[in-house]
Amino acid sequence: MAVMVDEAPTQGDNGLLDKFLALDTPEGLRAELIDGEIVVSPPPGSRHERNIARINRQVTLHSSTAFDFSGNMGLVLPGDGGLPYYVIPDGTFAPLDLDVYDNDDSWSEPDGIAMVVEVTSSRPGPDREAKRYGYARAEIPLYLLVDRDEQRVVLFSQPDGKDYARTDQASFGKGLALPEPFGFELDTSDFV
Repeated sequence: MAVMVDEAPTQGDNGLLDKFLALDTPEGLRAELIDGEIVVSPPPGSRHERNIARINRQVTLHSSTAFDFSGNMGLVLPGDGGLPYYVIPDGTFAPLDLDVYDNDDSWSEPDGIAMVVEVTSSRPGPDREAKRYGYARAEIPLYLLVDRDEQRVVLFSQPDGKDYARTDQASFGKGLALPEPFGFELDTSDFV
């Protein structure tokens, strides 16, 4: 569900950002600020979460590096010339030695994040475009998108500050190579 606020943000106006940061989001819901729009989402369904669990388990078992994983880490990303994005990726992987979890702030800078994961739900557009561009502007090395409508997994890599220069994809059921620091082939055979 998207919640639009009456006033359009301008360069010097932080009204929308102030309203977003002051939101008292009901427990169980999560709010994000993407492209000047406040998006409030219900908890994801079990099939959505199954895909996240499968990815997390494979990273834990097969990666050449040890990672911390979070499914609720709020990140602040550079916006497209306007407001920053405040997003909560479905999954965030950071090298274990980075210790990105050393404070209690709700929103963190993405410094050192190795990969973010999004699984599409009823509103896939932001995952496919706006978040992808935000993650690229933040220079997060890898963005893994599980596109359930298109039944494929897409890996975006080599961020150039605007978008990702490289895109690799595989249909559900096929393997997808994750480069270092992960260094294994992701098995998508039971993605839903």
